Amino acid sequence: MADGRAPDSEPSQLGRTPDESAVAGLTDHYFNKTKAAVARFGDKRVTYAVFMRRPVVSAPRLAVEWLERIAAARGTKFDIDLRHKEGEWTGAGDPLMYISGSLFHLVDLETLYLQKLGPACVAAYNAYTMCVDLPRTAFLAMDARHCAGSEMAEMMAYAASVGSEAARREVGAKGFVGNATDATAHYFGQKAGYGTMPHALIGYAGSTLRAAEMLLEVFATENVTVLVDYFGREVTDSLEVCRRFPEVAQSGRLAVRLDTHGGRYIEGLDLAKSYDVLERNAPLSLRGYRTEQELRYLTGTGVSAAAIWHMREALDKAGFAKVRIVASSGFTPAKCKTMAVANAPIDTVGTGSYLPEVWTETYATADIVEYDGRPSVKVGREFLLRKPG
Repeated sequence: MADGRAPDSEPSQLGRTPDESAVAGLTDHYFNKTKAAVARFGDKRVTYAVFMRRPVVSAPRLAVEWLERIAAARGTKFDIDLRHKEGEWTGAGDPLMYISGSLFHLVDLETLYLQKLGPACVAAYNAYTMCVDLPRTAFLAMDARHCAGSEMAEMMAYAASVGSEAARREVGAKGFVGNATDATAHYFGQKAGYGTMPHALIGYAGSTLRAAEMLLEVFATENVTVLVDYFGREVTDSLEVCRRFPEVAQSGRLAVRLDTHGGRYIEGLDLAKSYDVLERNAPLSLRGYRTEQELRYLTGTGVSAAAIWHMREALDKAGFAKVRIVASSGFTPAKCKTMAVANAPIDTVGTGSYLPEVWTETYATADIVEYDGRPSVKVGREFLLRKPG
């Protein structure tokens, strides 16, 4: 498995669960029945082709690591032929890998290794497209709270790192530089997760400025990102914090985070003023045909391209050009693409929206294509038969 796994990768927490003793209770029961039949009538060496029905970025490491550990626990060996290395684009129906070994030992594993493969490949694809569209912007993976448990959270962090690394190789993108939790920070080359500021701290402190003062007192040497939408005074509160800490602002250690919800415009904007902001800064973004959703990303409520340009203008006019802007709230691949059209001045995007939106697209599939070296697959899946190379 050397060709497909980063050389310095750590064994994943996800790969350690479920263990061998849990497989029978978690797999589809017809696989358990098939295993019992094979035990009575004799084993065969088989080859599975594993594929997806949509284009993805290959993210096989968690599935492969788990298969290797199960094989070791069972005292057997699986030969895994990766047809697409980690981070490579893979077409719909194109086998990601072939898995060969004892049918008795492989048949009950399909359910579980497919769970570890499909969602990661789609999330890696989404992360890749976001990073390619905004190559000069850093990304933070803030998906953990949107995941269905810690196993999914690990899978999604891994996927973001795979898609990000692919974008770095291809277009020199900054990509994902970190994430929100310590447990999966190693996927991004970090020892700990990154944090900005939750709304809860501002509510506790009583003001945005006081919350910033608290963080800068407790974390005096760290970069600080201040959330500025709590009171609906994004510009006013940003400038108040900058003027309170001018040295921190001028050093580049201070950032403001826009997280305004879609129910209102940020301070100082409405629809007409949003168009004015983009006419000054990115007029071409308004010249071409735009869908209703794209126009919302450009000039609508919440964290629009106009809102980000508006904040940048206010900071620069006040003499705080080195204060960075972090944008969050619904940054999907589609929104990132629109931000690129507007050349929005975003230093960092905080996102969990690279998670697959259509879960049915994450379903990976496996079919046996060889029995004891003899090619055989169900009618209509002949395209899966192994080709030389």
